[in-house]
Amino acid sequence: MDTPVFVKNDPWLQPFEPAIKKRIDHYNNRLEDIKAIFGDLDQMSDGYDFYGLKDLGDKYQLREWAPNATEIFLVGDFNDWKPNEKFRLTKMDFGNWEITISKELLKHGDLFKLHIFWQGGDGMRLPSYINRVVQDEHTKIFSAQVWTRHGEFKWEDQDFKPSVDPILIYEAHVGMSSEEHKVNSFTEFKNDVLPRIAKAGYNTIQLMAIQEHPYYGSFGYHVSNFFAVSSRFGTPEELKDLINEAHKNGIAVIMDIVHSHAVKNEIEGLGRFDGTSYQYFHDGGRGEHPAWDSKCFNYGKNEVLRFLLSNCKYWIQEFHFDGFRFDGITSMLYLHHGLEYSFSSYSDYFNGTEDYDALTYLTLANRLIHRINPNAITIAEDMSGYPGLSDKIENGGIGFDYRLSMGVPDFWIKMIKEHSDENWNVSRIFHELMQHRAAEKVVSYAESHDQALVGDKTIIFRLVDKEMYDKMDLASQSLVIDRGIALHKMIRLATITTSHGGYLNFMGNEFGHPEWIDFPREGNGWSYKHARRQWGLMDHPDLKFKYLANFDRAMVHLAKDGFLSNNEPCYGIAINEADQVMIFKRGNYYMVFNFSPTNSYTDYGIFVDPGKFKVLLNTDNPEFGGFGSIDESYIYYTERMPYNKDQYQLKLYIPARTAMIFERIPAKSVY
Repeated sequence: MDTPVFVKNDPWLQPFEPAIKKRIDHYNNRLEDIKAIFGDLDQMSDGYDFYGLKDLGDKYQLREWAPNATEIFLVGDFNDWKPNEKFRLTKMDFGNWEITISKELLKHGDLFKLHIFWQGGDGMRLPSYINRVVQDEHTKIFSAQVWTRHGEFKWEDQDFKPSVDPILIYEAHVGMSSEEHKVNSFTEFKNDVLPRIAKAGYNTIQLMAIQEHPYYGSFGYHVSNFFAVSSRFGTPEELKDLINEAHKNGIAVIMDIVHSHAVKNEIEGLGRFDGTSYQYFHDGGRGEHPAWDSKCFNYGKNEVLRFLLSNCKYWIQEFHFDGFRFDGITSMLYLHHGLEYSFSSYSDYFNGTEDYDALTYLTLANRLIHRINPNAITIAEDMSGYPGLSDKIENGGIGFDYRLSMGVPDFWIKMIKEHSDENWNVSRIFHELMQHRAAEKVVSYAESHDQALVGDKTIIFRLVDKEMYDKMDLASQSLVIDRGIALHKMIRLATITTSHGGYLNFMGNEFGHPEWIDFPREGNGWSYKHARRQWGLMDHPDLKFKYLANFDRAMVHLAKDGFLSNNEPCYGIAINEADQVMIFKRGNYYMVFNFSPTNSYTDYGIFVDPGKFKVLLNTDNPEFGGFGSIDESYIYYTERMPYNKDQYQLKLYIPARTAMIFERIPAKSVY
């Protein structure tokens, strides 16, 4: 095998070329095995069309994979939830089971389960590929439900193609998107929240908690039923309607997919499905996640690969999702799950702790997803920075389009917690924000849902704390609030202007949503107070939240149409630690930041290309809660340097705690 392209592009990887080639060989060998057994990857991933409950017109067919089972019966209200011969499944080859049932016996809306027997025991289970699961309001027990589509859903997005250069992601949780104390629905999200996202300028929605999960407070990360739309939020058709409407608005929809682990639950999930602990998961300790109290998939088994790859294909083909953000893959990449690991050098990635089966699965998933839809989007949530993760498969990479830049929010929190902004080091800020490999795209963000969970704090809360409760009205004067609003805007602008591929914001954080996220649980009296979004704060004309929303909207629209559109590289122009001034350029755009809380600078000279300049965005604009110190109508002209006629400078007024974006308009300078 030749040296992989992404290794050639990074000389520091050359000592680890044997380990990288071993990973690539593992993938190629597995792909050949799949072709030999199934024909090709596409046929292997048709598992959802073979298993599960299928409508055959006048009857239903149910197929299940349970190799350790000795008997399986379909049970429900139709037979008093007791096994009988009429509802016995027939054993087929390769551990598969099947039953065909008349629609006179099984009807739309019926609840059912599988009663599975094995040597020495038995248990109630939900079919592994089931696409509809509902929870009893009183008993809280989950059951599978017969869900017959009354006519095909009428899609209206045939010509839709994601416009994601750059990708601007609005991370959202449907259930907590209501202002009311309740679980919101897909339809309510479509009617009330989608228009807000469209107005804000984001071109991609990342939906959380779509796959069914028993515990609402898990944020959807303890999945039990991988093919079932969470019924808390509505029906499958209502989810399709939401995605269809987003596409009509020019907005892509990706799913936060969880293939890194599964909930331990047995009745609802895959735990001990056929009486064994190793059907879908690793046996013994390796099958238990030490930090998440969940089960770890065995990606070395063809049946597990088929289940997960089929799951990817199902959500794309049946629901028109435009791709996925793969959750928690650091846990998949390494046998140690990345726990208490610093990843301080390349040797930490290639030291024999890699999980080659998991790496192969992720490569296969990316290959499949982009074959189904060449315009699909895949994003890796990886905190380790595994080399080649978001490089092309043909270059020797894993094939993701983007990696989440998870170190950025951690950096901002550390800066806010450990240093007063009088001591913020702009060299360190610029260095940290620029940490990415040139060939790999990343999605940068200042905070996601992780930073808003109970026990943590959002950026705005860290900046203003208790004054948020009584000083955010227009009539109140507060230096703390002024500081918080100014830094909130600057932190976001610094993050998005240095991003190398895209940007992400969590629902509500764009306007500085107060407090934290805490789902209903016994510890809070099953309250929805913190599991909702207070949109009224942003809409209220007499509150300062509107300033942050106005700024975010202007910033995102400018990113989409301007400084991020060509993903040009950043070049530092003036990174002055003493002044706390950070200035850099991207193409014809110049970003100017003054993090000093006290010092404003007059006639601050910076080296630029000759031409004239205009202000495109200014955090000090009164519409954004600023003081209006900058005349945005003014056109700036470059000057020749007095002692170097080949260089030009621009002289600027840069107020304290202010950031601006200038656009260069090439023209003959006036001196």
